[in-house]
Amino acid sequence: MSNSTVSWRQPGAWSSLALKRLRSVILVAGLAIPVAAPQALMAESLADALVSAYNHSGLLDQNRALLRAADEDVAATVAALRPIINWSADITRSFSRASAVPGPGSTSSGVTNANAGITAELLLYDFGRTQLQTSVAKEAVLATRQTLIGIEQEVLFRAVQAYMNVQRNTRFVALRQSNVRVIDQSLRAARDRFEVGEVTRTDVAQAEARLSSARSGLATAQGDLEQAIEEYIAAVGHKPSHLLQPPRLPEISRSVESAKAVAVRHHPDILKVQHDVAAADLTILAAEAAMKPRVTLNGSLGVREQLGGSSFSRQGSIGVQATGPIYQGGGLSAAKRRAMALRDAQRGLLHVVTHAVRQNVGNAYAVLRAARAVATSSNDEVRAARVAFNGVREEAKLGARTTLDVLNAEQELLNAQANQISAQADVYIAAYAVLSSMGQLTARDLNLAVQTYDPTAYYNLVKTAPVPSSKQGQKLDRVLRALGKE
Repeated sequence: MSNSTVSWRQPGAWSSLALKRLRSVILVAGLAIPVAAPQALMAESLADALVSAYNHSGLLDQNRALLRAADEDVAATVAALRPIINWSADITRSFSRASAVPGPGSTSSGVTNANAGITAELLLYDFGRTQLQTSVAKEAVLATRQTLIGIEQEVLFRAVQAYMNVQRNTRFVALRQSNVRVIDQSLRAARDRFEVGEVTRTDVAQAEARLSSARSGLATAQGDLEQAIEEYIAAVGHKPSHLLQPPRLPEISRSVESAKAVAVRHHPDILKVQHDVAAADLTILAAEAAMKPRVTLNGSLGVREQLGGSSFSRQGSIGVQATGPIYQGGGLSAAKRRAMALRDAQRGLLHVVTHAVRQNVGNAYAVLRAARAVATSSNDEVRAARVAFNGVREEAKLGARTTLDVLNAEQELLNAQANQISAQADVYIAAYAVLSSMGQLTARDLNLAVQTYDPTAYYNLVKTAPVPSSKQGQKLDRVLRALGKE
């Protein structure tokens, strides 16, 4: 900003009002660096936010329900290995009307019969097809559990981002508010000095333009803060209170290759596809078993009674039945080829996902290194800008600098502080992104004070397909009622 139009005088020659305004500007500029506010009574830490996000998330509730549905698929296939018993009953009215030819009239008759029966079927042997289908369902359960872990990572990482962005934008608003106050004081000083002829109209216009720009920046920062708060509410479940500065960064392996090895072994995306591949292999075997015979034990028991009459009968049967396909138009072969194609697709997906996870780990580490470098540079930038600002302020007291020079130096300090704030938030977000890329951003890994969801509890209750009247079935009913009240 040009200062060629300013005609400087000795400090003693300034008007007392203008000198007072300048001192006010310098004082406000010196106080522009925000200090930490006293800790609020209801302070909230990052761990508190993560706990709230874990307990609040409807996405976790949704996927827990999907996991319970997958558990029930195991129970459904297990049930096919048990006796299948059905009952039937009917009441039938039969009637007739006959006319003799030749003859004087007609005759009619009617009878009502009641029938009741029970049929039973027990699978004896099907070359392991049902057992294979049960194993497929179990692999699907394990894959769904890994999906739930992946969702948990997404929920917690979203909460980390929301927390840090609220902190970032809150501090941005404070910086912008300080900037507006400083420039407002500068504009008043410039107008006072213009009235006594010490500066030109250009200096006043420059200060006015700077103030308008500062107010625009403040409005933008306030809008960003409002959006960050809305995202926080959606991610965590409540409005942010006084957010504490996060503690030290989480422990992260310094070796990228060791982190990649951990991710390949433990990342939920990879583990899920591995279970999908295992399920696809078992599905091929089940398709082969479907081409072979099926042996069952069948039995029936029935009773027939004529209502209002004396007719009564009972009947029953028991036997072993073997059935098998002869020709089904090539459908069974097509089902096997389809299962093989799906197996190949899952293997290809495993290859893709494994490389993607390794790449994500490398990218996350690169982002973290860059964020740390930017944070270090921003700290140096703030120190240098503060030294420059103090120097310009002292030179202004001696008449060697204009008020706008002071404001320019103060603006550079504020910009440096804004970069520092943003860099600090980015380091935390990048660090937790590394944990997520390794598959270690879970409530258990972070040691959060929450009641973690046990994916095996419900499975253990239903894996044997209990009937409602059994002791385990009654326990399961109590669990379901508890889930409904949550």
